[in-house]
Amino acid sequence: MFGDDPFWLIAIKAVFCFAFLLVLVLISIVMERKVLGWMQLRIGPNRHGPWGMLQSLADGVKLMLKEDIVVKGADRFVYLLAPLLAAIPAFMAIAVIPFGPKDDPVSIFGTETVLQLTDLPVALLYVLATGAIAVYGTVLAGWSSNSTYPLLGGVRATAQIISYEVAMGLSFAAVFLYSGSMSTSAIVDAQEDRWFMVLLPVSFLMYMVAMVGEAHRPPFDMPESEGDLVGGYLTEYSSIKFAFFMMSEYIHTVAVSTLMVTLFLGGWRAPAPLSFWEGANSGWWPMLWFTIKVCAVIFFFMWIRASLPRVRYDQFMVLGWKVLIPIALVWLMLVATVRAMQNEDYAFRDIVLWVGSGVLVLLLLSFVVDVFRDRADQRLEEEEAAKAAEPFDPMAGGYPVPPLPGQTLPPVPRRPSRAERVPAGVNGTGGTGGVTTVNGSHDGKGGEDGDA
Repeated sequence: MFGDDPFWLIAIKAVFCFAFLLVLVLISIVMERKVLGWMQLRIGPNRHGPWGMLQSLADGVKLMLKEDIVVKGADRFVYLLAPLLAAIPAFMAIAVIPFGPKDDPVSIFGTETVLQLTDLPVALLYVLATGAIAVYGTVLAGWSSNSTYPLLGGVRATAQIISYEVAMGLSFAAVFLYSGSMSTSAIVDAQEDRWFMVLLPVSFLMYMVAMVGEAHRPPFDMPESEGDLVGGYLTEYSSIKFAFFMMSEYIHTVAVSTLMVTLFLGGWRAPAPLSFWEGANSGWWPMLWFTIKVCAVIFFFMWIRASLPRVRYDQFMVLGWKVLIPIALVWLMLVATVRAMQNEDYAFRDIVLWVGSGVLVLLLLSFVVDVFRDRADQRLEEEEAAKAAEPFDPMAGGYPVPPLPGQTLPPVPRRPSRAERVPAGVNGTGGTGGVTTVNGSHDGKGGEDGDA
């Protein structure tokens, strides 16, 4: 079904995929400002075009006309190449996304064709590869700027992509097991009875978190967090290069949204009330359902930005490595067990019994681990409390340290105050008849010596 289209039709479909992404990017920019204004009780854009709907075009024109500055100490070639490396891979993923059924082609200028540019037996691996290439633009932008904050933003982006690519790949693996294919069109066909959002809810939730981290969207926008990195890897960019980076972020958002719709939300299939209509999934209608679903997922991105504050970077890494990945591994093991038992024609009751027993054992093991961990934490707290009860010695080990609140330093030998000294009398005045030493004691000499 792919490879038989004439060249002009392939070009039209490629231009359509490109235009589809750009139009959704323009809609996303305006929608984000409108949605945030609505949720935060603000006005939002309302000057450019009717109801402010041309705000995205106005922003694009403004960025093109702004002064284009190139940092003097930057690696010029890589500095200019980085925005392209960030934007181009984000366009590539849309090539394998199906907009309609493969067995119900439509007519374009009298030629029957499928509403999909192309498909591969390993299409999702292709999507993961293009997503991994996109991080090079961010990393090279931070490195080539020859500045501290952009470099830190690039390093953060690298760690973020590596961490959440693992969780995203594991969420894909469960989809592979249930659909029996890595082809995007085959995965959509496998959701004819039930969407994978219902069959694989844990994979759906893991991908939901991972796609926000992959797209560098709030609350996971650490590579460009203005609170501690000024602007992250974007700090030294301006004009059209800055526009390329911002466009790549929104393109990535649209790309992961289309992937979520394809993998978990039934793809181009009509939602439940409309699916009872016989012609809902034929002709050009599937493209409408697909677009509505993608816009709903993009709305979810705006919703969480308006609702959640930015997390700390260490919390973000802990979520990826200590929460998502272990849960994904356990879930993948359970899904693989269920699929293997289904292939062996086990009864549904036996599958529930064996899988439920395995889950119960895992819960008991986790409970035992938590008990021992709590005891270890309690023992550590008791040791720290015992140390705190001991007298504080700021000079212990020969290294002076500042005193803790409520603690005082031991007295240090000091020179006596000048106010406490007894002045020496003149001609024996003051009742001493002699010379008073520095510490106020008498030298023991007689009056004559004192007169002298």
